[in-house]
Amino acid sequence: MNKFLKFLKIFFLISYFLCSSGFCKENKIFLVKIDAPITPVIANFLIYSIDLANKEASQALIIELDTPGGLVESTREIVKEILQSKVPIIVYVSPSGARAASAGTFILLASHLAAMAPGTRVGAAHPIELTGKADEKVMEKITNDLVTWAKNLAQMRKRNEKFAEEAVKKSKSITETEALNLGVIEIIAKDLNELIQKAHGKSVIIDEQKISLNLKNCEIKEIKEDLKTKILKILTNPNLVYLLLMLGLAGLYFEFSHPGTIFPGVIGTICLILALVGLSILPVNYAGLALIILGGILFFLELQIASHGLLALGGGICLLLGSLMLFGKNPPSLRVYQPFLYTVILTISAALGGITYLAIKTLRKKPVSGREALINKIGKVIEDVGPKEGKIFVEGEIWKAVADEYIPKGTKVIVIEKQGFVLKVKPLKAQFK
Repeated sequence: MNKFLKFLKIFFLISYFLCSSGFCKENKIFLVKIDAPITPVIANFLIYSIDLANKEASQALIIELDTPGGLVESTREIVKEILQSKVPIIVYVSPSGARAASAGTFILLASHLAAMAPGTRVGAAHPIELTGKADEKVMEKITNDLVTWAKNLAQMRKRNEKFAEEAVKKSKSITETEALNLGVIEIIAKDLNELIQKAHGKSVIIDEQKISLNLKNCEIKEIKEDLKTKILKILTNPNLVYLLLMLGLAGLYFEFSHPGTIFPGVIGTICLILALVGLSILPVNYAGLALIILGGILFFLELQIASHGLLALGGGICLLLGSLMLFGKNPPSLRVYQPFLYTVILTISAALGGITYLAIKTLRKKPVSGREALINKIGKVIEDVGPKEGKIFVEGEIWKAVADEYIPKGTKVIVIEKQGFVLKVKPLKAQFK
């Protein structure tokens, strides 16, 4: 009996040791692919992926990265999650031709294990001011803060601090071979299988403890974007957001200038709401947005005030300036493509100008239908008319009518005035006296 109890004690001790050493982790590797600028949407997706890998106690999470850069705040959130992860994070810049530029550099430096595919690059992490024209001192503060952050990450992961500094200060960019030689990455791998093979057995530091990666015979499970992430990812494309904004304004303007058409108003409202979703996520210059709205208002005022096109011209100028300012200070990956911007602004301005011209032409045209068109029309009395209301038949319709004198039934009359829904008439002969 004593021998059996001793056996149980030894068994439980060994089981505890194995589990605490990580041997009881599920035999799988999570994979997440990022091929987009780093925005709040991408940050949320990556944070979810890291949390899932930790909850599932996977052997590692591989982030296959290809990004031109992105927003500093979103990058900070991602890096914070990587540093707090209990599961090893492997950042793999792939496929060939991919890059970990700007924000991607910080994510790579923060990883437990860094790898690149042949024909890839990393670096060019100099900050770009987002909110307007910053003076030299402000930009110097921003740059120094990012330099310190990059060097700190490199120091934590025992990577090249000099490169981390030059990537931010001088926008230095290097190839995968240079990165390996400089100690910026640990592995060059042509594909995922080679990466796993080379990463197996590598040691990483988690919670100040050295852990050896056990990646052999692991199931690779890819974390895919859900529908919400896919939609928000599309709606944070600055080119699409800008197009939706302009189409929304054009649709609403058409509806206001031609009431009752309905379809342009509905489509315009939908486009505007979708644009506002994107604008609520992306960093925008609110002065630029205000100018675009002002441009739409000036086009609308052209319908109400005879400015001989001056208001419409002012509206076009506001649209152009607002469009240039809207995303103008964002990182290049989060700006509107310039040729596309000019094409849209010229097309929308021409369309708004054409709509304005047609609306003004319609408003100034002499009425050919409706009550105003009844003036000077000849009708026939079908119920005696006088100071007391009677009825006449004119233009195929029966109208209530009054006159200054008594006019018997059957007399031809001419309409001289409209008073609400009552016509004032005279005998036809009275017109020629």
